[in-house]
Parts: sequence; C-alpha cells; structure tokens
Amino acid sequence: MNQVKGHIVDLVRREIFDGELVIKDGQIVEVRRCDLPANEHPWSYIMPGFIDSHVHIESSMMVPHKFARIAVNHGTIGVFADPHEIGNVLGVEGIDYMIHSGHKACFNFCFGVPSCVPAVGGDVETSGKVIDVKDTEALMAREDIGFLAEMMNYPGVLTGNKEVLAKIKAAQRHGKPVDGHAPRLTGQERYKYAAAGISTDHECSTLEEGRSCINAGMKVIIREGSAAKDYQLLSPLIAESPNMVMFCTDDCHPDDFVRGHINLIVKRALADGYNLWDVLQAACMNAQKHYNKNWGLLQVGDPATFITVDNITPHFRVESTVIRGEEVFNHNAILRSNHSENDDWAEDYYPNNFVASPITKDDITLNIKSGDTVHVIHAFDGSLQTAHDVVEVTGNPLFDSQYPWTEVQKIVVYNRYIPGAKPIVALVRGFNIKEGAIAGSVAHDCHNIVAIGSNDEYLVRAINRIVEMQGGQVVVTPQEMMDIPLPIAGLMAPMDGHEIAFRTLCIQEKIKEVGCQMKSPFITMAFMCLPVIPDIKLTDRHLMDTKTFSVIY
Repeated sequence: MNQVKGHIVDLVRREIFDGELVIKDGQIVEVRRCDLPANEHPWSYIMPGFIDSHVHIESSMMVPHKFARIAVNHGTIGVFADPHEIGNVLGVEGIDYMIHSGHKACFNFCFGVPSCVPAVGGDVETSGKVIDVKDTEALMAREDIGFLAEMMNYPGVLTGNKEVLAKIKAAQRHGKPVDGHAPRLTGQERYKYAAAGISTDHECSTLEEGRSCINAGMKVIIREGSAAKDYQLLSPLIAESPNMVMFCTDDCHPDDFVRGHINLIVKRALADGYNLWDVLQAACMNAQKHYNKNWGLLQVGDPATFITVDNITPHFRVESTVIRGEEVFNHNAILRSNHSENDDWAEDYYPNNFVASPITKDDITLNIKSGDTVHVIHAFDGSLQTAHDVVEVTGNPLFDSQYPWTEVQKIVVYNRYIPGAKPIVALVRGFNIKEGAIAGSVAHDCHNIVAIGSNDEYLVRAINRIVEMQGGQVVVTPQEMMDIPLPIAGLMAPMDGHEIAFRTLCIQEKIKEVGCQMKSPFITMAFMCLPVIPDIKLTDRHLMDTKTFSVIY
C-alpha cells in the first residue's frame, strides 16, 4: 500500500482539491480528500499524464523502449503509434518488432495496423513489403493491436475501392477505431470520408478543414511535429470543441523530442489563454476515450498512472511520472525502473531489408536542353506540402537565371529493395544546398533512398554511403562526410535517445555549412517522396503530380 499526497487535478469532475491517492498493486484503490500538512516545499499537483494521439516512433530514430525513456521525462504516459514506416520496410515482422520492443518499457503503447502499405503502391512506388486485406484481418483480431492506422488512400475511400473498404470493415468487425489522413478534404467529400467509418484526422492544416472534420463527426488531432506544425491555426478548436480535439506530434525528430513532447503543446495552449480543463481534456482524456483505453484518470479503480507538476501555469515543470504505480521518472533522481534487465535484446537483432548497390554519376544524369519545360518540386520549411513550379528554361535550370544562384538542385530517389533498380532524378528548390549533398534511407513512406545535392559527385558519395551502411543519414561537404547509421530497417538506431539526439544536432549543424537553413531538413526531404500529399512528389518510379495523381514522367 502506498499513498501520494498533493493537489489532485480531477479532470473527470473538473476540480482541484487537496488529498491523497491510495495505491495498491499498481491501482488506485481510494482517493481521499484531506488537508495537506505544512511542508518545506509547496505540494505538487497530481494530474493525469499526457498522451500522443498519433505518432510514428520510427521518426525519433529510437526503438520503442528507448523512446519511452525520453517520453516519460516530459510527462507522456502513453502513445497511439502507427508503425507505418517499419511496416513499409518489413511488413508484419516490423509491427511485431515494435510491439516486442514496447513490452520492454513500463509505458503505455497502443499500436495500430498500417492501412496503406505501401501508401499507394501499384506503378507509383515500391515498398519493401505489402500489408494486404488478409494481413489486416489477422492483425485486427489480435489483442495487442488497437486500431486501423491512418487511411491515407482517401481517393480510394471516396471511390469505394474494395480493398480499402475491406480493411475498414475488418477494423469495425473487431470494434477498433479507424484513423484518417485526408489533407484539404472539406464539404461533402469530408462527410463521405467520415461516413465510411473513419473517425480522426491529423492532416487538417486550416481552421476551415478542422471545423469541416468536426462537423462530419471526426475528431481533429492537432499536430505539432518537427516539420508539420498546425497548432497555431487549429488551436481555436480547443475552445470550440474540446471533446473533439486531441494532440499529436506525428513525426518528431530526436533533437526536438529530447527537449519536449506533448507537454510543450499544453504549455503553449495555456499561455494562449485556453481553459485549463479544455486543454487537459485534449491532452490527457480524449484519446483514452476514443481508443477505448483506461490508462488512468485518477479515479478509483484506475491504473495508478499520473504525473506530478510544480504548478498549473504555462511554466509548469514535470517533477515525476508514475505508470501503473511505478515511478519511471523523477527530476531529482536517476531511476532504473524503466530500463529492462534484457535491454540489449534489440541491439542483437537488426531486422532490415536493403539490397541496393552503389551507383555512379552516369546513373543520375538529367538531360535538359534549351526550350524544355521542366517541373520543379518547391519545398517549404515547416511544411509537408509542396508547390509545383513549371518552367520553360533557356538552359540548365541548375544554373538558369529563372532562380537565384544555386536555388535549384537535383533530387534523387533510389529503390533499395530490388536488385538492379535505377535511380530516378528530378529538380527541387527550397533546400538551398550551395555545395554538398544530403541523403537518407528515411523517405516517406516506402523508405527508399532519397538525396538532394548541388552536383553529381556529392550526390553519388552521399547515396553510396547510405548503401554501405545499409541505411542512415549522411551529409557531404567539400571537406568531409558525417553520418548516422540506422541499421534497424534503415529507420532506427540501437542507441540511447540522447546520443541519437546529439548526433542529429551535429549532422544538422553540418548541413548548415552546405547552405541549407531548414529547421528539419531530413524530415522535409523525407516527405518529398510521399505521393499522398500535394502538390508534386518524386517516388522511386515517377515524378508525380499529386493533386491530379498523374504521372509527369
């Protein structure tokens, strides 16, 4: 039996009172109101922990049990995770790997079944594996699977694609929610998308989209990740519809993740003047209700899962995190409780799917002559969407006066799953790489090799280093090369989260030397390959107009 005293933040009843939690065998057996005795230090506030309602753990480059160690530092007690990235590389084996790793931490993981592996497939792109209707049906029957993850193929939903609808029906038969992904979808199309059984969306980027989503009965997951940041425009929904809003990071880069997580969104919302209870409902409660989980809301019979904070202002600090009665973080101590005795299991097992061979400069030649019309991918810092620039050139656009000097570079996507595959090359602007190249095996969602560089020599060096490492991230400058190996599916490293974050910071500082000033250049580059987000993207097979979903070449 254990007692925890403090100012209890009862989110269910929306009241704060002095009292104590009585805990037995990891469960709250009594909540007592009582006076708090005089103390040398102010009593802490005891409140439900934060939840990330949609995250791809692979984007942190950490395996799940090491992701958990960082998350609890920020007061996060659970995540609803879509193993879409590793699913594209390894299929069901990848999902099982993530679940197995998650079991090694005292944390709440709920994994979904990726609904679109590959995201589009067919003749558009090549993934390492396919998760079909039969796989989805089998996975949905499992107790360790909680939902059908983001249905990115919204055109398939709207046109009644049989395979898409069959996956949704599989989730419904097992009583599990279906997540959405439908950027820019409003009006009757939004209603039709929701009517198919899809109940959330994290891709809303305007208030109009968010309201349209809620009007159709779908919950809006407000995203504030490393590359995509939608809080500023969507935050009014917290006050308008607090029961229909959740928070997520989606893709959170390791150097951002070690600084903060959902706690940063909560602080920002409180600083913006939103009601404490509305904010906490979005951060702590709505996801539990939506996904039918009881991870703890400080009620009798709940798991003894909560956080303590020093105050409930926008400047609060997480002092401790307790999960199922076990303290997994304390700001004044180093705890071992969130470290498995068999912590090295993942380091002995590096599942991967990588057969690409080195390339030469001849493999990435792009023949452009005067008078040609070229299509340029226009990338923007802080956005996953691109603009489609169509330019008639008087020469080579890499040096053409249409753009400032060095504004346009080559982008290369190289299939890593099929022996003998050839790279495909296009043009990109917005990265401003003046002399050098960057490359990575994190390329949403099929995770082929992607590279952007100022000339062919740098590009070849960068791509071939990725091939040599069997996955990772690389930056090449005129003087040197810096890299991060990612041997687990080409997506994750078997390192501690803080070490990954430090290496990430080092490599991003090196990227600035070649001229790129983007906050998260690798994440932005990774989304240059995702054909379900407009307006123009490059896959391992085609340059695609993703507004009309047509092949440019």
